[in-house]
Amino acid sequence: MSLKVKKNDTVYVTTGRDRGKTGKVLRVLEGEDKVIVEKINFIKRHTRPNPQKNIQGGIVEREAPLPIANVRVICPDCGGRTRVEFRILEDGQKVRSCKKCQGVLDRS
Repeated sequence: MSLKVKKNDTVYVTTGRDRGKTGKVLRVLEGEDKVIVEKINFIKRHTRPNPQKNIQGGIVEREAPLPIANVRVICPDCGGRTRVEFRILEDGQKVRSCKKCQGVLDRS
């Protein structure tokens, strides 16, 4: 199954405590249907020091995964929050496109 959200997409968070914020997708966790978005959904993680791996220890803040259903892709052409559809171009290439303006999201 191909997901409609990919790495480096700009997304808008629709629900949760970070509702209304936008950010870039850092990772897509396919098996869990979740994404990690830059500077969104921070958690505090308590880490133990490990001198062998040069880890200092303490409280570390990092991004936690968000469900894909809680984000919307921002179209680079029209700038709006949109749903994503798959289209097949004249040359037979399958691309993601914006439902609002029919612009192509995959730039290759």
